[in-house]
Amino acid sequence: MWTPTTRRQYSRDGLRYETDLTDAEWALIEPLLPEPRTHGRPRRWSWREILNGIFYVLRGGIAWRLLPSDLPPKSTVFRWFSFWRDTGLFETINHLLVMADRERVGREASPTAAVLDSQSVKTTESGGPRGYDAGKKVKGRKRQVMVDTDGRGLILEPQPADVQDRDRACVVLRLSRRVFPFIATAFADSGYAGETPAQATSIRIEIVRKPPDQVGFAVHSRRWVVERFFAWISRNRRLWKDPEATLTSARAFLYAASVMLLIRRLGRCS
Repeated sequence: MWTPTTRRQYSRDGLRYETDLTDAEWALIEPLLPEPRTHGRPRRWSWREILNGIFYVLRGGIAWRLLPSDLPPKSTVFRWFSFWRDTGLFETINHLLVMADRERVGREASPTAAVLDSQSVKTTESGGPRGYDAGKKVKGRKRQVMVDTDGRGLILEPQPADVQDRDRACVVLRLSRRVFPFIATAFADSGYAGETPAQATSIRIEIVRKPPDQVGFAVHSRRWVVERFFAWISRNRRLWKDPEATLTSARAFLYAASVMLLIRRLGRCS
């Protein structure tokens, strides 16, 4: 519920752009960024401004060349985005922020339960891997997502839309063992039923089925948190469709959206 207190807490009116990092957010994310190089030409733009540019593109859904003139030029922002994308920096930062936010609310840093689901979105003329999801009638890509039971993004994996959920779930489940090894149970819908996901790892897949007497829309236990996560990241216009030419860039933007969510939440509470 919005009150004068919460409106002040969430307000970003004092910033140049709504996507700019506040001082509290920058203090949280600065230690997670790589150390500046000690050789070569000195950098003209700070890491903070580079991130402001990336978040501006993500939130506004604009092309790199449309960045405002008071942000770093598109060549600089895209170069560092590509470098951090290829080195997995966004995934690393997301992992650390997830653990920090869980500890903030008094939970163990690594979750023991998770929720699986996918979201199908259209692609653009940029090309890249894509397929046709006959169930959703969408030609594009799927986002296979694993979140914890509070809705924090753990593993975010794009794929062509014609890949079945139960097949690609194996990749997500296996990736989770390296960064979140204590997950023992994963809740999912009936699209993940079958031996393939159940035998992929030691994680037990619990299918949350639709009640037999359900009529119309109903909130399903456990599964609603992942639907809320999709709603959260869909506030970013870059994610309304998938305009990326590569799955690597699509994955990096998904993790960047999760990082933006977590860093704002932690910044408000710091």
